Amino acid sequence: MSEVAEGLMEETEEMVEEIEVLVEEVLEGEAAPKEELPSADEDESKPKPKAFAPSITVPKMPEGEKVDFDDIHRKRQEKDLTELQTLIEAHFIQRQKDEEELIALVNRIEKRRAERAEQQRIRAEKEKERQARFAEEKERKEQEEARRKHDEDAKKKKVLTNMTQQYGGQQRPDGKKGAKKQTEREKKRKILAERKKPLSIDHLNEEKVKEKANELWQWLMMLEAEKFDLTEELKRQKYDINLLQARVHSSQSAKGRGKAKGRLR
Repeated sequence: MSEVAEGLMEETEEMVEEIEVLVEEVLEGEAAPKEELPSADEDESKPKPKAFAPSITVPKMPEGEKVDFDDIHRKRQEKDLTELQTLIEAHFIQRQKDEEELIALVNRIEKRRAERAEQQRIRAEKEKERQARFAEEKERKEQEEARRKHDEDAKKKKVLTNMTQQYGGQQRPDGKKGAKKQTEREKKRKILAERKKPLSIDHLNEEKVKEKANELWQWLMMLEAEKFDLTEELKRQKYDINLLQARVHSSQSAKGRGKAKGRLR
């Protein structure tokens, strides 16, 4: 588009130069001194050359007003100059119009190009954000799934451990229950020591410290929920055990009464 504009401007400049040269020629023609015609006396004093050609009859001028050739020439020059000025003005008007159209076209092209670049930039940013959200969501789901499996395994192990301890404690003598409780305390301390990790936050900035605090808070909430679930499970197990023991005692009492009746008979 810039090459077309430069070509148009070069052609216009060449045309303007030609018009200026023509105007200068017209003005020089007006300013040129008129050649003086020789007077009649000078013609008579000088010897006339012999005519080698046959004499020609000069046509007579019509009588009346004298024809002013200078005025005719001047009017023609003025007419030509007026027409030339009209052409120059029309040319410059058309040139200005063409330049305005060319500038408007270039502006539209640049505007459209900028809009297209902006649209591509926005589309690329949205795609980048979508990919980032997808990756974060995938990582979050994987972490939640791993945490859920870990929690389920831990709950199952704890339930089995509690059931084993309860049933084993009921079958052992009183002297061994104290040793069992001591052993359980040691196990709990050991488990707590393993779970209690040293908290090193000296090398973390404020944002990382906040993230660490939020992580610990979430972990604490999960432990509380786990504790609540285990407490409820323990209550249900104790209830089931008491119910089974009552049934056993009831069954044994019924058998004892049946044997006593048989002896009385």
